[in-house]
Amino acid sequence: MLKEINSPKDLKKISRLNLPFLAEEVREEIIKTVAQNGGHLASNLGVVELTIALHYVFNLPDDKIIWDVGHQSYTHKLLTGRFKNFHTLRQHNGIAGFPKVTESKFDSFTTGHSSTSISAACGIAAAAKLTQKKSKTIAVIGDGSLTGGMAYEALNQVGILKKNLVVILNDNDMSISKNVGSLSSFLSRTLSSKYLQGMRNKFGNFLKSLPKIGKDAYSFMKRTEESFKAFVTPGMLFEAFNLDYFGPIDGHNLDHLIDILYNIKELDDPILLHIKTKKGKGFKFAEDDPVYFHGVSSFEYKENNKKKEEDKKDSTPTYTEIFGKTIEELAEKDNTIVAITAAMPEGTGLSNFSKKFPERFFDVGIAEQHGVTFAAGLAISSFKPVVAIYSTFIQRAYDQIVHDVCIESLPVVFAIDRAGIVGEDGVTHQGLFDISFLRCLPNIVIMAPKDENELKRMLISSFTYNLPVAVRYPRGQGVGVKIDNNSKPLEIGKAEIVKEGEKYLILSIGSSVYECLKATTLLKEKNIDPCVVNARFIKPLDENLIISLAKKFPIIITVEEHSIMGGFGSAVLECLQKNGVTNSKVYRIGIDDKFVEHGNQTVLREKYKLDAKGIAEFFLDLKI
Repeated sequence: MLKEINSPKDLKKISRLNLPFLAEEVREEIIKTVAQNGGHLASNLGVVELTIALHYVFNLPDDKIIWDVGHQSYTHKLLTGRFKNFHTLRQHNGIAGFPKVTESKFDSFTTGHSSTSISAACGIAAAAKLTQKKSKTIAVIGDGSLTGGMAYEALNQVGILKKNLVVILNDNDMSISKNVGSLSSFLSRTLSSKYLQGMRNKFGNFLKSLPKIGKDAYSFMKRTEESFKAFVTPGMLFEAFNLDYFGPIDGHNLDHLIDILYNIKELDDPILLHIKTKKGKGFKFAEDDPVYFHGVSSFEYKENNKKKEEDKKDSTPTYTEIFGKTIEELAEKDNTIVAITAAMPEGTGLSNFSKKFPERFFDVGIAEQHGVTFAAGLAISSFKPVVAIYSTFIQRAYDQIVHDVCIESLPVVFAIDRAGIVGEDGVTHQGLFDISFLRCLPNIVIMAPKDENELKRMLISSFTYNLPVAVRYPRGQGVGVKIDNNSKPLEIGKAEIVKEGEKYLILSIGSSVYECLKATTLLKEKNIDPCVVNARFIKPLDENLIISLAKKFPIIITVEEHSIMGGFGSAVLECLQKNGVTNSKVYRIGIDDKFVEHGNQTVLREKYKLDAKGIAEFFLDLKI
């Protein structure tokens, strides 16, 4: 059936009796493709029936579905004309792993970060009302995303404006990591009596069916049941926001989903439908380990063996692993070191830390803003917090970094993982802006290691500066250098010359340093022999070294895996201008003023000429 579906109109032609078989086909296609390409598996398998039901009942693209986070949109893509190209999922020039408005008219909103769906849906619903369109707007949000405060800001407006909007809460007891705090427990409660819930729904449907008085009778019942409902359903919170609450219902029962969605479709008031689903549904290994299969690399699907992927791994540790191990070692010696993450203990390398030092580990949920200010509170109380967040997600906490950390120069360490080109997750996840928006802040120190050993040194150094510190490092494995067991702190703002040379000076930062060194090997064949500097510090720059070298080298090239707008190269230009150095011609290599699409990291680095070959070609193109 799946190959015959080119749009939701084709889906509507299928008998409801056959929809469960379609769901099996969808799961098979998703598992097969993710096994080949990698991707978000468990979350997509959990919403197969919900997605089928939504497309079966509502009329896309006139009606709009906004997927919170967006990594559960694979079924949506399969049902909206992208089956034939689904094998290109997350590949360069292929289908994106997240909703993307430029990819399909059925993608209502480009999403990649959490807790944004209700806000976007509220805006779309308001626009529909202003233009007098009779359309439905549906926001699908997971229970994990409700740990983000933005979702509640949006719910507050939905209830006040009373837009024609449906919020579907996908409650699977599991976000990227197990939810923390009282909210998870609150949402996970079910009716104490299935019989009572069934009678309530039947009686409500009966009242609505009564001619003339049905709507009034139903409204009266809703009002009188509120005090009782508070005790038997989890809907009290949403009723307080003036949303009509329905549920919880089984999110894998297509008949129940379709029936209730048809009912909701006829209501004009803002609705919250609470469904219960199982993350990884239909694939035993994903059901048993939804954290591992949340975002997974390719694996041997036929053998259903996730260890196959692990067996192929190089023994070289990842930067994330080095970070986690180093923080553990430091925490063993210093009981004032605490670790904070925003629902990503596994992804940021803090899982072992959480087991070793549970009282000094804090998972704040998907609430980066709160996490940073929470860290500031710890820092002002003489603790040494390290906040581990991906580059793309730390953007969400910028105001807190400015006001709550940097103004008072509090010693919070920001471990910025996935800095630079991230890869297949694409435009919303590339970490290409953190240097620009951080280096303009007074008091903060910004570093980027050339390899895994230097990362360890930088982390050790961070706790000695008594300042806000950001250490940015890339996704993936290190370069394979030996890890020094007796690493010493780095002198603040001190760069190093890693290769002597003549005529050309390369100033590089982070993972680009080794690519620059490889490029010099290629350039040697053309009798070009640049000097290479590992800047180490983006802020403060080693101005003395840069100025002294600039007087010797007429041509300077800066290299960074970051936007060149306001990045490391811009800092070098500012340094030279401030110190009156005018004899050198400066060129910058980095990402131009654009967003970077999804694709393999190696492919993207080659495309944007950030690999050794591209850097060498840049030199040859200068023709000086």
